Amino acid sequence: MSPYSVIFCGTPAFAVPSLTALIADPRFAVNLVISQPDKPAGRKLLPAPSPVKAAAEKYGIPVCQPIDINEEWGRQSPPDFLVVVAYGQILGQPLLDLPRLAPVNLHASLLPRWRGASPIQHAILAGDRETGVTIQRMVRELDAGPILARATTPIAARETVRTLGDRLARMGADLLLRTLTRPLEEILQDAAEITACRKLTRADGAVSPRERTAEDIDRTVRALVPWPGVTCRIRDAEVKLLETALAETPGSIPIPCAESTILHVVSLQSPGRKPLTGKEWERGMR
Repeated sequence: MSPYSVIFCGTPAFAVPSLTALIADPRFAVNLVISQPDKPAGRKLLPAPSPVKAAAEKYGIPVCQPIDINEEWGRQSPPDFLVVVAYGQILGQPLLDLPRLAPVNLHASLLPRWRGASPIQHAILAGDRETGVTIQRMVRELDAGPILARATTPIAARETVRTLGDRLARMGADLLLRTLTRPLEEILQDAAEITACRKLTRADGAVSPRERTAEDIDRTVRALVPWPGVTCRIRDAEVKLLETALAETPGSIPIPCAESTILHVVSLQSPGRKPLTGKEWERGMR
């Protein structure tokens, strides 16, 4: 039997395990990778490839980087599967109709919960006790396609967007292979359970200890560091919060918050300065 042909659309590091799993599995042949255009990075702001582009080039797979995939799509032989993992653009109906078997998407939540651009962060922000990954057949409406498979995982008490994202990326790659190598069975999403999440901005990371509890700010730090980051004023100084805790740790400093709660700042950074522990920063302020 010939391997299933695949066109893969993805951009960030979250999508790399899915791409490499498809490449390594002899049941699939990834013929083309589509990723977002190179973006400036580093102090010199030189164009840098996305993690998915770098992975594809490592394996010698052709890469296409359209500014608008729906406007710049070239003629391609229809693949068996069009696989989309955190690509970053919405695909029009002509592209969704292209694959012979299905256009499928790996989404980092238990759909229909947290449809949208930032499901991992919002699961932590909301204090969810579990989350997971979903494989869905893609439709025009964002994250609204029928569910093909799901896998769940608990969210640990001190989970961060990094630790949870890494775990979901690995889970998603495994689930993707299992789903695409068996008959596709569809389950419609329950409209009564839909929640949505939007793309995050720097404004989402601005917190005020006077207005928010220690637990709330701590969840925000675990969800939004490193991007978009969390900023606040401590003792009349604007700082970035890099790590916080709800109990004292070596080097931390206590910060009073709303409802008589205490946030323990483990590490932070002043504008233009290097990261410091809470106590190092406090000594510098004195």
